Amino acid sequence: MTGSAQASDRWGQPRGLGILAATELWDRISFHGMQSLLVLYMVDQLLLPGHVENVAGMVALRGSLETLTGPLSTQALATQVFGLYAALVAFTPVIGGFLGDRWLGRRRAVVLGGLMMTLGHFAMAFEAAFLLALVLIIVGAGCLRGNLAPQLGELYEDADRRRQVGFQIYGAMVNGGAFIAPLITGALSQSHGWHAGFGFAGAGMLVGLVIYLAGAPPERPRPRRPTRSVPAARLNADERRRLWRLIALIPVGALFWIGQSQIWNTYNLWVRDHVDLTIGGWAMPVPWIQSLDGLAPLVCLPLVLAHWGRQRAAGREPDELGKMARGCGLFALGLVWLSAAGLASGNDGRAPLIWVVVFHIISNLGWLYFAPSVNSLFSRVAPASVNATMVGAAALSVTLASLISGRLGGTYETLNPASFWLVHAGFVLAGALIYLALARLWRDDMRLQP
Repeated sequence: MTGSAQASDRWGQPRGLGILAATELWDRISFHGMQSLLVLYMVDQLLLPGHVENVAGMVALRGSLETLTGPLSTQALATQVFGLYAALVAFTPVIGGFLGDRWLGRRRAVVLGGLMMTLGHFAMAFEAAFLLALVLIIVGAGCLRGNLAPQLGELYEDADRRRQVGFQIYGAMVNGGAFIAPLITGALSQSHGWHAGFGFAGAGMLVGLVIYLAGAPPERPRPRRPTRSVPAARLNADERRRLWRLIALIPVGALFWIGQSQIWNTYNLWVRDHVDLTIGGWAMPVPWIQSLDGLAPLVCLPLVLAHWGRQRAAGREPDELGKMARGCGLFALGLVWLSAAGLASGNDGRAPLIWVVVFHIISNLGWLYFAPSVNSLFSRVAPASVNATMVGAAALSVTLASLISGRLGGTYETLNPASFWLVHAGFVLAGALIYLALARLWRDDMRLQP
């Protein structure tokens, strides 16, 4: 159903946006709830003697990783496993999008993915099934996310100026889930143990699946698969040029996600070791800090949209690549701020809580500029015949970045904290400079939009 045919809700957006956004909200509640616990769970329990021996397949996985990295400490192994997991979660939507494009259809792929993720989260309750649980979540996320976001893109015509706002609203649901989930799973894991937190994540994914089944928008008919007698339509020269330029943006995008991926990974360990989490004698659960990464975009989104509105009225709103460059610059600034936390540390060597609050505000302003602009650009510019595949391919930036950040996480035990975060700031700043250059070079051919 196209943007012109799709009825609008009272907010002026296509009606299907609400259901898709609500589904994504519960997907993220389940996903981020589990993710906020994962590294801490591995370091503080699962990979310790007496537990790691119970995990089916862990000996083989550790041996494979150590052939590439050399001997790994418990902490380094945890960051490597998390990096590999996050990389595959980002990669599988490419395959899921292709399956949705060619065989399964969007709706069946989303339902299959939701069921697999639900089973995976519940399987996390058993130490022996830990790696199987991760596999189920990885494959399920590929099917669900590779087909949920493309359905959002199909609600709008290419020239519909509501598109970027729609993606911002959808992104707000991502961050809403990221805010709610660590609060609940962090409290549950502290009061009732790790597996209670993982169980809640499974229940959240089940809720999201029910919402989707109850009200998902009608699926746009998929093109029939070509037969031998009817060859597939070839891309024209303009489509090929746009496709190759989108592919070229994937490694550039990884420069931003190296920084963000580390916030999902080693950052929890850094908070545990270097931030004062006590409030009046009460110790805040470490995963609660992750909720700031969801709250900050929700608070800042209206301000960002209002700022863009004023820029648009004055004819100065940046185009998509310009926004991506600014997003990288802001995130790099946040990482520099994080590297300076030692300057504010007290006698106990711990930075005050306000320091990380400021970091999450700065870094998530960068996220608001960057991530929705990437999704909007890929869904709008990619040729129709490979649109879902390319929306999924955009996440390959996260795959590459997660592998790199997992390896960089191993240096956390050897580098001082300031140097550790400055290395990440350098990667993200390089992305800002490259995007600024490409915005000038590709402005006309990519039909960039503010």
